[in-house]
Amino acid sequence: MKPRTMPADPMIQELIRQAQRAQVGRRTVLAGAGAGAASLALAACSTGGGSTKPTPAKDTSASDKKVNWANWAAYIDEDDAGKYPTIEAFTKETGIKVNYDVAVDDNNTYYGKVKDQLALGQDIGADTVCLTDWMVARWIRLGYTQKLDHANIPNLKNLTPNLLNVDFDKGRNQSLPWQGGFAGIAWNKDKLPGGLKSVDDLWDPSLKGRVGVLSEMRDTLGLIMLQNGVDIAGDWGDDEFNAANDIFAKQVGDGQIRNIKGNAYLEDLKSEDTLAAIVWSGDITVINAEAGDHWEFAIPTAGGTLWNDNFLVPIGSPRKANAEALINYYYEPEVAAEVAAWVNYITPVVGAQEAAMAIDPELAENQLIFPNEETLSQAHVFRGLSPAEEAKYNAEFQKVLLG
Repeated sequence: MKPRTMPADPMIQELIRQAQRAQVGRRTVLAGAGAGAASLALAACSTGGGSTKPTPAKDTSASDKKVNWANWAAYIDEDDAGKYPTIEAFTKETGIKVNYDVAVDDNNTYYGKVKDQLALGQDIGADTVCLTDWMVARWIRLGYTQKLDHANIPNLKNLTPNLLNVDFDKGRNQSLPWQGGFAGIAWNKDKLPGGLKSVDDLWDPSLKGRVGVLSEMRDTLGLIMLQNGVDIAGDWGDDEFNAANDIFAKQVGDGQIRNIKGNAYLEDLKSEDTLAAIVWSGDITVINAEAGDHWEFAIPTAGGTLWNDNFLVPIGSPRKANAEALINYYYEPEVAAEVAAWVNYITPVVGAQEAAMAIDPELAENQLIFPNEETLSQAHVFRGLSPAEEAKYNAEFQKVLLG
């Protein structure tokens, strides 16, 4: 069977368009509730910046052959020795040393750490950062990103066409996609051999105190809203949001939900502190590879959410050309396929599926990386929020997190 590339499929094209219009977040991670939730709320309310936008730093890439890359955990290929094969290959090919920093565990808290430096046009210690659409939109709006030189990124031609002209970055002059994926449910197959099918299954009395959910509002409440029959990409408002948030609050108050976390939810699954959770798709493949094949991921019967993360170059980075060389390298189909084989998220690179077929035909048919129409028909995009809605809904969500 000839592999199908993502751009050829009308349903894939439309879902990608929806995802970019809605600027749905991948993760808004807390280490837990309490002080972490409070700091997240403060960061979320702060858009930073004044009326004067900072100016880009002078590029010293020609004489400074390194690049600092800030990214999320479990989001790049890694060997048994803890090294990153594609990064090592990039350095060998270009002579540019990469300092890979797992510095982002939350869109808002990362922004909170660097926003003052960004406002002053200072170097934040990262030459490229991967953040979620809605946060990238904020950086672009405030002038905190540098314009990309497309001449330095010839592999831009391999970008999935419908990811090019997004509302927050027409022509992709300030950002380029890194990976995308789904939010759904997962469970311990050893402890729950019957499996789960819906979000409602998480509320079964037998799982009391053993359920985890994500601290990302769009994913946790998005899944609950879908379970309530709400089209999260459509015309919904306070009533639909509050109904879902009330369910969330009840499950937290009753002790059904034990943990509300970001990436740390994986540790809870490993320790069996939680037996079932709302999760991000590729992470479950990673945990199965690291800790044994004990967990299963599924998009709930009522549907899952869809999101994308993106490269950007911060305004104060003095090594933009080096960052562009790195981005260009990861838009090679063979490299994209190698990364996808490890992270199991949706790659934005045309030709990666064909390259994956050469690596492993089973990989090329993996629905978490190269979803077909049937899989994508279950994916839904949390619609874009106005600033007023963002503040209001986030405040209501935070009330539950803070108890």
